[in-house]
Parts: sequence; structure tokens; C-alpha cells
Amino acid sequence: MTFWILQTLNGLSFSMLLFLIAAGFTLIFGLMKIINIAHGSFYLLSAYIGLSVLEKTESFLLAVVLASVAAVVVGVAMQSLFLRRLHMKELQQVLLTFGFVLIIADVCLWIWGGNPQALPKPSFLKGSIWIGALVFPTYRLFVILVGFLVAAGLWVFQEKTKFGAIVRAGVDDEEMLRGSGINIQVVFSAVFGLGALLAGLGGIIGGPFVGVFPGVDVSMLLLALVVVIIGGVGSLKGAFVGSLFVGLIDNFGKSLFPELSLFTLFAPMAVVLAIRPTGIFGRKEE
Repeated sequence: MTFWILQTLNGLSFSMLLFLIAAGFTLIFGLMKIINIAHGSFYLLSAYIGLSVLEKTESFLLAVVLASVAAVVVGVAMQSLFLRRLHMKELQQVLLTFGFVLIIADVCLWIWGGNPQALPKPSFLKGSIWIGALVFPTYRLFVILVGFLVAAGLWVFQEKTKFGAIVRAGVDDEEMLRGSGINIQVVFSAVFGLGALLAGLGGIIGGPFVGVFPGVDVSMLLLALVVVIIGGVGSLKGAFVGSLFVGLIDNFGKSLFPELSLFTLFAPMAVVLAIRPTGIFGRKEE
């Protein structure tokens, strides 16, 4: 019984990390139809910047703030200077953002080197706590809590605020939103910045237990894409449910069938898509 509880908690912590990345990706694609292959690069860049800040200041809070701000600045600059010129041009978007993947990866390799590193945990989250007869790392419980708090905050933002209503309207009918006099470019930049912020937060939060190394941007993007495909493009609820699905399946698959870890992840995805081609909460195009 202890094994199942432990693996479930490990799966939940990884699920919440995936949600931070997938939520930003699905918001960006749902509103702007931008296929941002460089979304995982925000995770990579934020993790490395957070590592440098932690080494200099030993302040986890400052590392979170500076790393997240850096991700937002890079994301908004990417959208404002480049991607806004390629609206609804999917192939050009893919090629451009793939170029950013290579650029950011090489810059990070040049500055921080190629050795795998792990961000140090904040002092107050080191160690473990007892949950009945189970000992579990405090930091992973913190990640689970952060994920649920972010999910609740995004739900309030999308469902209860005026800007959230504007975003939902843009997802449903972009032409109507443009015709209502709203500056759509400001909305686009704000949502792209929010998506970059979430991915950057994922980088600094996930760094202590996933680590940071060349290639982690691609691996995390791949998992986030699986989450979005399963949950449904443009749906925050789908991103949350998809993250739970992928995180738990991935963790149990690696624990029970390590030699079939990719099969246990992608086979259920194929089954879901066979039943629901648009994802669990995806909507059919009219």
C-alpha cells in the first residue's frame, strides 16, 4: 500500500509541474493559434537563470521572481517582434520558434555548460515529513500545492475577470473580438507573456527535482504537448486533467514497467484520441 501512495504522490508532483507548462501552451495556442515550439525554452532559460540567482543570493523567492520575469520579457519580445507578423501562418511559426529553440539552447550551453545540474531547494523545504507511516519529501508536497493554487488562480482569472472573458471571447470568435474595438495585439502580448510566465515558473519550481540540462526543454515540451492533446487544445480544464493523466501514467509506467515507459505513456494517449479525436475537453471545429 505504501508503494501505491508514494508513487501517486510522486505522480501528482510531476503532474503539477506539467500543468504549469501545458497551461501556458494551451492558452497561447487556444487564443492565437500559435504553435510555439520554443515554449519549453522558457522552462530551460528560467531554470538556468534561477540557478545563477540562487548561487549568488541563496534567495529562492528572488530566483523565482527574476527567472519568471526573464521568461516573460523573452516571451513578449518574441511575440511582439516576430510572431505577430506570422498570424495564422502555422508553418512559418513552427520554423521560427524552432529557430528560437536552437538559439536559446546554444546560449544556455555557452553560458552554463553542458553538465546536468539541480537547483538547490529552499532551506525551509528541505527534508521530509511523515504522512502516516510514509515519509515523503517536503518539496514535492510544495510543488503539488503550488500546482493546485495556480490552477485555482487561472480558473478565477478565466471565469471571473473581465480580461478572462476577453480571452474566452477571443478563443471562441477572434473576428468578433477584433470588431468590438479591443486592441487584440495587447491581448495577444499579455496572454503570450502569461504563458511564458507559467513555463518559467515551471522551470524554477521543477529545477530542484527534475534538474536542468541541455535537452530538458525538448523533453518537457513533448510531455506538455501530450497533455494538451489529451486534454483538448485551448482548455485549461483539459490541461489540468491531462496533466494528472500524463503525470500519473508516466510515473507508474516507469516504476512498474521501466522498459516499456514510452509505451505506457503514448499507448493511453492513442486510446484517448481514438475515442475523442479533439481530446477529453476539446471542441470540434464547426
